[in-house]
Amino acid sequence: MKRIRKAAVIGSGVMGSSIAAHLANVGIPTLLLDVVPKELTPEEQANGLTLEDAAVRNRIVHKALKQLLKQKPAPLTLKENIDRIQVGNLEDHLAELSSVDWIIEVVVENLAIKQQVLETVDHYRSSGTIVSSNTSGISIHAMAEGRSADFCTHFLGTHFFNPPRYLKLLEIIPTTETNPEVVDYMKQFGEDVLGKGVVICKDTPNFIANRIGVYGLQVSLAEMHKQGWTIGEMDSLTGPLIGRPKSATFRTLDVVGIDTFVHVADNVRNQVDSEEEKAVFKVPEFVRTMVAKGWLGSKGGQGFYWKQGKSILQLNTETMDYEPRNKLQTPSMLQAKQLKSTRAKIKALAYAEDQAGDVLWPILKRVLLYSAEKVGDIADDLYAIDQAMKWGFGWELGPFETWDALDVSTAVQRMKLEGETIPEWVENLLAAGYSSFYKEEQGQRFYFHDGDYLAIPQQEKRIVLHQLKKQECIIMKNAGACLIDIGDDVACLEFTSPNNALGLDVLQMIQKALVEVEKNFKGLVIGNQGKNFCVGANIALMLMEAQDDNFYELDQVVRLFHQTMMQLKYSERPVVVAPFAASVGGGVEVSIPASGIQAAMETYMGFVEFGVGLIPGGGGNKELYFRYLDRIPEGVEIDLTKVTNQVFKLIATAKVSTSAEEAKQYGFLRPHDGISVNGDHLIYDAKKRVLSMYDAGYRPPIPRKFPVSGEPGYAAMIMGAEAMRLSGYASDHDVKIAKKLAHVLSGGAVPQGTLITEQYMLDLEREAFLSLLGEPKTQQRMQHMLLKGKPLRN
Repeated sequence: MKRIRKAAVIGSGVMGSSIAAHLANVGIPTLLLDVVPKELTPEEQANGLTLEDAAVRNRIVHKALKQLLKQKPAPLTLKENIDRIQVGNLEDHLAELSSVDWIIEVVVENLAIKQQVLETVDHYRSSGTIVSSNTSGISIHAMAEGRSADFCTHFLGTHFFNPPRYLKLLEIIPTTETNPEVVDYMKQFGEDVLGKGVVICKDTPNFIANRIGVYGLQVSLAEMHKQGWTIGEMDSLTGPLIGRPKSATFRTLDVVGIDTFVHVADNVRNQVDSEEEKAVFKVPEFVRTMVAKGWLGSKGGQGFYWKQGKSILQLNTETMDYEPRNKLQTPSMLQAKQLKSTRAKIKALAYAEDQAGDVLWPILKRVLLYSAEKVGDIADDLYAIDQAMKWGFGWELGPFETWDALDVSTAVQRMKLEGETIPEWVENLLAAGYSSFYKEEQGQRFYFHDGDYLAIPQQEKRIVLHQLKKQECIIMKNAGACLIDIGDDVACLEFTSPNNALGLDVLQMIQKALVEVEKNFKGLVIGNQGKNFCVGANIALMLMEAQDDNFYELDQVVRLFHQTMMQLKYSERPVVVAPFAASVGGGVEVSIPASGIQAAMETYMGFVEFGVGLIPGGGGNKELYFRYLDRIPEGVEIDLTKVTNQVFKLIATAKVSTSAEEAKQYGFLRPHDGISVNGDHLIYDAKKRVLSMYDAGYRPPIPRKFPVSGEPGYAAMIMGAEAMRLSGYASDHDVKIAKKLAHVLSGGAVPQGTLITEQYMLDLEREAFLSLLGEPKTQQRMQHMLLKGKPLRN
């Protein structure tokens, strides 16, 4: 099987251009094609262009690429990646299809049009080229009718979820003629190169995730009307409280697009035979009215919600007017918020004898029964359905994991009392004496299938830390961290504190882990599998100590932080840190002294301490300054003032990268640091990096003195801060913080070019950090961040 080195995407709409962007993100040059315009725009006429000019013929794709740069969230991990996308059209550039390895059709959801496009593709493609359709539900078999034998064996559906950069699910839909080797290759390519969670689907209407997801949205709409709830009340219940995204039900619909939702629902309704199922997928008339009015959600400026200034209004579906958004709180919802696990929350809410239970149970009941009915129809097994819903719709628990959380026997009993018909295979599970769809033995998970339990396939590249801990792989642990043996003589230090915040326990465990690894292991990975890698130090604890005037204790903590990071930096064994998602403040400070970093593609790194009135206090100023010094090529004279200013601006503006690639531009990552596109492979990739460094004969860096910009550099930084104040962009307290930062980065009151030690700059940092902690306005900022979750300007 040849590698996919170059691709082509046909159709440059939002989805097509976003798929092209994701291919560009992972380094694949991509040809993006669309139709040739039939008329000139007034602007083109004014510029004297004709329909034969390339600028006109490629206008649609050029416009799509401009839109890519404006879209939020950004489809590109780095704006420069757009250079990997080649512009073309479906008349002048068809011959170039013969030189690509994968052609993706992403045109309008119309079978006849898709068949016409694929007929053209069949004519121009080379033998062996993989062709796929990104469709949300049109039959893959029907699209392939009439095509050549080689086309048919290399054709399949590849359904990306929007936005392709961020949503993990890739549904692969083979036909009966698709070569199994092509399916296997695309599954591996999807996981390893595109970073996706791949599920193999059957060629049924809307495949898996949209089939179950839209069913759930429809029954939620029906239940809302039946019980007289508002949109805001429904979203209060059907979001994070039950393990669903913050967008809950109706914000999700706004993001997806109301017209897209209608299209997907209609697609099922028009293709299924069951009248009962047809009825469920009948979209309410008020939703069709919304589409007719252009209230399509985010892309239409309004939908179920409408932002007016700072206010968010909700649609009253009875009057079709907008009104202030309201929320719901019931006793069971308040109780659920106190519970730790999503499983416990769902069970408490579904069985609650109040408004929350009255709405949630009927919705869950219908979704669980529908999912069970579709096992074997839309997917081979229940595990595929659960994975599709988690990866495609962001559910924390799939339908069958949810059923387990409710206790299968209890839920089935209640369903029967309410007159529901239970699928035979679920009855068989209970009759056989089993009590759940999943079970776990010695860290290995199994799912129920055809009367028995099958092991969930173990992927070599997916190291699951919580499973290893159940397999007696724990070396040592405390309240904030755990050291785990991840095999091949490599250990992993996992943060386990709330929000993975850094505290004394974590720092102490890092020190112990480094000692243990130097004695008994080849190297160390620092990583975890929480929501975020690390959101920094525990500011609540710091604030409390500062307000109690416990500065001796705070001084000792900062000294411990510095000592720990220096020990990490100069460890005899390679240490690779594996950051992902939010890796800010202390998360950066743990990362940048390490021997290497293996970051997830979606890693958002930055020093955000300015927002709480502080500067980095764990050695981050020094290490970032080192990064910028080391960027200067050997033999080139260093402009120390310029280097210091670059670091100063990055910290003072609290700049956070929007991807790992951007983190390289900012200097948080070095050019040789690794990036994992698939976050599930991050620990594995970090481990491989440790082993390669060890095998190459790793030696720690040699401590060195380094030059600072001194008084001239300090003056330049303060001039910039004062200019910001005069322009109204900085407050007096901002300037005070800036002066402290400038004093640290410049090396204090010394001549430019003075060579200082690392400890000298660390001492300056500690003094500045502690003095800012004692400032009332800094404490106000910290308090505000804890209460409001956003910075205070004071």
